[in-house]
Amino acid sequence: MQTKEKVRAVYELRLDFPLQALLKVAKLKKSTYYYHLQKWTKPDKYQEIKERIQTLFHHHKGRYGYRRICLALRNEGFFINHKTVQRLMQELGLKGTVRPKKYRSYKGTVGYVAENLIQRNFEATEPNQKWVTDVTEFKMNGQKIYISAVLDLFSREIVGYEVSKSPNFELVQQSFKKAFTYTKLLEKNDLIIHSDQGWLYQIPRFQELLATYEIKQSMSRKGNCLDNAVIESFFGIMKSEFLYTTTFKNYEEFKKELADYIYYYNHERIKIKLNGKSPVEFRKVS
Repeated sequence: MQTKEKVRAVYELRLDFPLQALLKVAKLKKSTYYYHLQKWTKPDKYQEIKERIQTLFHHHKGRYGYRRICLALRNEGFFINHKTVQRLMQELGLKGTVRPKKYRSYKGTVGYVAENLIQRNFEATEPNQKWVTDVTEFKMNGQKIYISAVLDLFSREIVGYEVSKSPNFELVQQSFKKAFTYTKLLEKNDLIIHSDQGWLYQIPRFQELLATYEIKQSMSRKGNCLDNAVIESFFGIMKSEFLYTTTFKNYEEFKKELADYIYYYNHERIKIKLNGKSPVEFRKVS
């Protein structure tokens, strides 16, 4: 039995038996007993912060790790070190979700392979300057579901997405049409769209879609996931925070829940890279 457990046992029995006898049986020094007793009765200076940590953690459904919890606390006016938040979360038994691996759509060279214009420069100085896109896959009740997403590198906002039971061109096309509408993209612009070398981005229909808006196409090098790291990171977050932590009754319910999550991701979920702001908030104040 550890010292803390012995002290607790003595404390609980102190009204029924002489304290000296209890300390002798437990082989505890009187000074040790009172030292631990004082620690228990001393007010916890982190009590308010612990309560806020628990509230934030459960509000975001376990999606926030200690760094993002720390940012959220600072946004509320708490001045606290991220290491302290990490320790308090460990004491509270709170641990953020873990990100899984991704789906690969590469099938070799089946069409046009664009030059890598981004070169891992994922910074943008304004909206609609650089977008990244990809398709991911996951299983729901034994059935494969595919999601195409388009992300603006300026604010890290999801500007368009679509869901399908098949990884076809319509899936990608609809996600981009939604992005064009959402951002009110002009037909003449300086936008670069970056993807991996998945077959859906190599076919002529995709180039025709981009040509409508005079968009420049960029592609990662073959088999190099780091060249499209931002959108891959988003899918990892989405899977760990939403897809693998939620049960869906059917396909329609899944689509509704996904829409809610995308809204949450864009409007509420703060990002360290955006100085503790959500993507939409960052875009509006920049």
